Amino acid sequence: MLLDGGSRCLRNVLGRFATGVVAVAATDPADGTRAGLVANSFCSVSLEPALVSFCVAHTSSSWPRIRAAGLLGISILGAGQREAANRLAASGTDKFRGLPWTRSPGGTPVLEGSLAWLECSVEAEYPAGDHTIVVTRVRALDATADGEPLLFYRGVFGGFSR
Repeated sequence: MLLDGGSRCLRNVLGRFATGVVAVAATDPADGTRAGLVANSFCSVSLEPALVSFCVAHTSSSWPRIRAAGLLGISILGAGQREAANRLAASGTDKFRGLPWTRSPGGTPVLEGSLAWLECSVEAEYPAGDHTIVVTRVRALDATADGEPLLFYRGVFGGFSR
């Protein structure tokens, strides 16, 4: 099949590639409110310096608030955090209501139960089609739990069996 099928065809093909899921969050220093989003485009960019990246849709209303905070927290979600991923993927709600979270050393929101977290600052942003590629510098991190990852596959959150 060629790309003639448009974005629906592309989504169908790329949906067959399973990805991990992260929550990206920050706290507004002016009023203490939290903003968050979910990304499945997270990846390591460099070990020296320590850089990671994720992609954000241009239509995201959460990203401008997260960017403005200066520091952001990235929580690597575990298989049991499907509800948290769904909540953070929704728009127009208090995404953190009822979600257990803590703070990183710099004060960024980190979801409790995550497999690991990273505290980052934005290093660079690159426009890419209908998304922005965000490269961040890792300031602090920790692997906090063992367990299976939350995966995104064919448009849904889930896990895998060995």
